[in-house]
Amino acid sequence: MVSQGKTLKSTTSGVGKKWLIITLAGVIWVGPLLSSGIPVIGNLSTSSVAYAASTSAKKLGEEIITSGAVLMKYQYINSTGAKSLANVVRVDLNNKYVKLDVMTGQGNKFTTRQSTGGMAKENGAVAAINGDFFNTGSEGAPMGAQVSNGLLMSTPSDLKGMYAFGVTNDGTPILDEFAFSGGITAENGASFPLAGMNKTSYAPEGTGATYSHANSAYIYTSAWKAVERPKNSSTTPTEVMVKDGVITDISVMAGLPTAIPEGSYILRTHGAAAEFVKKNLAVGQKLEANYALVSKKSGKELDPSTLQMMIGGHTILVDNGKATSFSRNVNSIGGSRARTAVGYSKDGRYAYLIATESNDNSKGMTLQQLQDFMTKVGVWKGMNLDGGGSTTMVNRPLAEMNTQLTFNTEYGTTQRSIVNSLGVFSTAPQGSLKGLKVSGSNTLLIGQIGTYELKGYDTYYNPIEAGSIKPTWKSSNGNLAVNGQSIKATKPGASTLTAVSGSTKATMQVKVLGANDLVALTTGVSSAPLQAGTSVSVPVTAVTSNGQSLEVPSSALKWEFIGFEGSVKDGRLTVSSVNGNTKVGYAIARYDGFSTVVILSAAGESTWENFENVNYPVKFTTNVPAVTGTAAIKNGSGAKASSKVLNLTYDMTGGLGQKMYAYAELNGTTGKVIPAQATAMTIDVEGDNSLNWLRAELQDNNGKTVYVDLAKAIDWSGWKTLNLDLSGHNIAFPAQMKRLYVVNVEEGQDERALTGAVSFDDIRFTMPSLSGNEGLPTGKAVMTIGQKSLMLNGSKVAIDSAPILKNGTTYVPIKHVLDAFGGQATWNQSAQRVGVLRGGMFMELTVGKKEFTLNGKRSSAAVAPMVQGGRTLVPLRLVSEQLGLKVKWDKNTKTVTIES
Repeated sequence: MVSQGKTLKSTTSGVGKKWLIITLAGVIWVGPLLSSGIPVIGNLSTSSVAYAASTSAKKLGEEIITSGAVLMKYQYINSTGAKSLANVVRVDLNNKYVKLDVMTGQGNKFTTRQSTGGMAKENGAVAAINGDFFNTGSEGAPMGAQVSNGLLMSTPSDLKGMYAFGVTNDGTPILDEFAFSGGITAENGASFPLAGMNKTSYAPEGTGATYSHANSAYIYTSAWKAVERPKNSSTTPTEVMVKDGVITDISVMAGLPTAIPEGSYILRTHGAAAEFVKKNLAVGQKLEANYALVSKKSGKELDPSTLQMMIGGHTILVDNGKATSFSRNVNSIGGSRARTAVGYSKDGRYAYLIATESNDNSKGMTLQQLQDFMTKVGVWKGMNLDGGGSTTMVNRPLAEMNTQLTFNTEYGTTQRSIVNSLGVFSTAPQGSLKGLKVSGSNTLLIGQIGTYELKGYDTYYNPIEAGSIKPTWKSSNGNLAVNGQSIKATKPGASTLTAVSGSTKATMQVKVLGANDLVALTTGVSSAPLQAGTSVSVPVTAVTSNGQSLEVPSSALKWEFIGFEGSVKDGRLTVSSVNGNTKVGYAIARYDGFSTVVILSAAGESTWENFENVNYPVKFTTNVPAVTGTAAIKNGSGAKASSKVLNLTYDMTGGLGQKMYAYAELNGTTGKVIPAQATAMTIDVEGDNSLNWLRAELQDNNGKTVYVDLAKAIDWSGWKTLNLDLSGHNIAFPAQMKRLYVVNVEEGQDERALTGAVSFDDIRFTMPSLSGNEGLPTGKAVMTIGQKSLMLNGSKVAIDSAPILKNGTTYVPIKHVLDAFGGQATWNQSAQRVGVLRGGMFMELTVGKKEFTLNGKRSSAAVAPMVQGGRTLVPLRLVSEQLGLKVKWDKNTKTVTIES
C-alpha cells in the first residue's frame, strides 16, 4: 500500500502512536432525522430469520489471484428457488506473502471519494471490495473505526451495534463492537476527554447528546482534506493548531481558514471543550493526546499498534458459524440487494471478502439469505459492510497487471464513488516464471479481430515479464480464423484458442457471439431526415445477455433499405434517393439475423418543450404529506444560464422509511399532449448526484399509465442529455406527459440523499409519425373467426385467409391488418422470419419462437407465429398493439375489433 502521509505522535500507556492519513467507506441512515439533517436510531430490531429451509450454495469456479488469495464464484439458491450469484475472495492470513489493508478516497484523504477499482489501481491492490458505511450527505468519511499498519485514522461513532473487523499483526482476525476512549492533556496538567477523530457530524445514540460535536473535542489530522471540520455540525468551533506536540495557533469562535498541513493536527472544540481551551491552552505550549479502542463486550482496551488493519461496518451477521440476531435496526438496508460482507473461519486462518450480485444475472440477497450463504461457505464470524449500489468487487486476473470489475454492479459497469475499500495486497518478492497464460477477450463478435498474447506469472502467481514471445496460434474449429498473429471471429460458437511456443502451450476458450447471445442492437442515431443527401453516423452496438456493450464491426452487418436508395460505408448512412410517395423509410441493420433500425422521416426530432413560454400551470405534489418541495419555471444555471428551465426541489427527510415521490406536475391532472407516435425522447437534466431514481409519467390514448425511467440513479451533477427509447413501452398515441419526478424507495434508502434539486430543459421527441402517419389509414376493422372477410369502416372486404382461434389466441396473416391500417410486411423463407413495418416501428418475429425484436430490442411473448395451410399466421393482439393499434375481443360473437 502506498505511504499514508505524515503522522502525529500520541501516547497511550507510554507507547508511541501515530495518526495516519486514510478514510473509510459506506453509507448509513440510522433512523428519523433531526432538524440538523443527522439521523438518529429508533427502537432496535434485533431479530433475524433463520434460513433452515432447503437452500444451497454451489461453487461454480475458482481462480488464484496471488499467493494466499483465491477468488471463488458461487450460485446461491434460496428457499423459494430463486438464484443469486456471490463472489468470495478467500485470504490466507497465515500466508506471509499476502495482507489486508484499507484504502481510501483519492490520494488517501478523507472528504474525497473514489471507486473501489480506482482505489485498487492507485494503491496497487490485487483485489478489493467496498468498505464501511458513510453518510452520503456529508463530506465523505467513515462511520466506524479504521486502522492501518497499527495506525488509528478514524474512531468509532457513538452508534449502537456497529461492528468492526480487524487483523492483528500476527494474522489473527477479530470482529467486535468497539468504543473510543481518549483525551488531551494541557501543559498545566489539566485534561479533557476526546470524542473522536476525523468524524463527520451525526446524532450520537445513548449519550443524551443531540449533536455529535456539541460540547466536545475532536482531533482532525491532515488526512481530513476539507477546510470545514465538519459541515452541518450545528456548532461554532474554537480550533487549535498543533505541530509536533506544540500549539502554533488558536482561533476562538471560528474555524481556522486552512487545510491541515502534513505533520500537524487541529483540535476542534465547542462549548465546554472550548472553555477548556480558553482556560488552559496558549500558543507555544505543549499539548498531549492519548487514545485507545475499547471492546464494548469485554471492556478491554485494544492497542492499535497490535493491528495490521481494521475497518468498520454495520450489524453482525454470523457468530459461532450460525446466523445471529442483528445488532442494530436493519429496516433501511432491507430487501433483496447486492451485498458486501467480511468474516473469518473457525480456525482463524482465512478471511472472507464477500460480494453478492444484483444485476441482470442475479436476484440479489436479503440480509437473512446473506447470513445463510456466509455460514455455507465457512464463515465463523462475520459482519455486514455497505451494500446495494455501493457493492463492488475488483480482482486482478492471473498474469495481468491491473484489476478488473468482478461483476456488474447495480449500475452496470459503473462503480459508485465511495470513501473507502478493503484491499488485498501481495507482499511477495518477484519469483521465477511459473507458467504462461493466453491473455485477451474471451468473447468476440463476428468480424472482430481479437488481440491475444502470452503473459507470464511467477511462483507467487504475480505477473512477470515473459519476454517477447511470438507463439503459433491454433483454433479448434472454423469459428476463429488464424492468420499469423491475427485472430478473427468468423461465425458463432465456441472455440479453443491454443498458443504454442516451443514445448510450451496455453489455451483459452473463446466464444464468438451470435444473435442468440444478444438482447439488443442499437444504432448511434434512431432517426434521420428522409431526403436525398442525408448522411449520418450509424455506429452499431451489441448488448449481450450479461450486459456487456460491444461495437459491431462494419463487416459483420448487413444493411437493407426500404423506401429509399442508400448505402452504409465506414459507419455512415447516406441517402442517395427517396422512392416516390414514401413518408417513412427504414434502414435495417442485421447482425447474424438480429435486427435494429434507423427510422427516416420528414419529421425527425422536434422540440416538444423548452420552458421558455409555458402557458400552463406547474405544481409540486407528493405521495407523502411530510415531503416538501417546489416545482417552478426559473432561470437555469451553468450551461443553461441563458435559458428558462423546470426546476424541482425536494426535502424527503420527514418521510424516511417509506417510498417517497417528488413530482413536478404539468398542467394539473391533465398533462401536456404528445400529439403523435414518438419512438424516442431526449431530455436535458441537471443532476444533483443524489442517487435517487428519475422518472416520467405518461398516460396514453387508452388511459394506460406508462412510466419511463429517465435514470435509475441520478449519479451526476450539472447538465446531462438523456436519450430514451420509447418503442418498447407500447404507448398508444396521442399521449399526455403528466409528471416528471424523483423517487426514493424504501430499499437502499440509506444510500440516497433525502434533499436535492434537479432541473429539466429541452424535451425533444422523435416523431416519425408526424409525417409518416399522415398517409396511414385510420378507422375500424372487424374480423370474425373462420370468415374470409372483414368489415372495414362499415364496408365488407374479402380476405384470402380467415382468422383462427387457437388456445385462446387469435392468429391472422399480418397482411390483412397492414392492408387495412397501412404498413408493410417482409418474409424471409430461409430464416422463417416475418418483418412488420409501420410508422416508427419495425418488428420481427420467427415462426415457432416466442421471442421477437422491436426496434432492436429482444422481447418475449406468450405465443409464437405459426404456419398453417401454407400461410404464416401471427398473434393478432401482440402485433397490432405493438404497432399502436387498439384490439378488442368479443367472445360471444367471436369477433376481433381493431381501431386506429
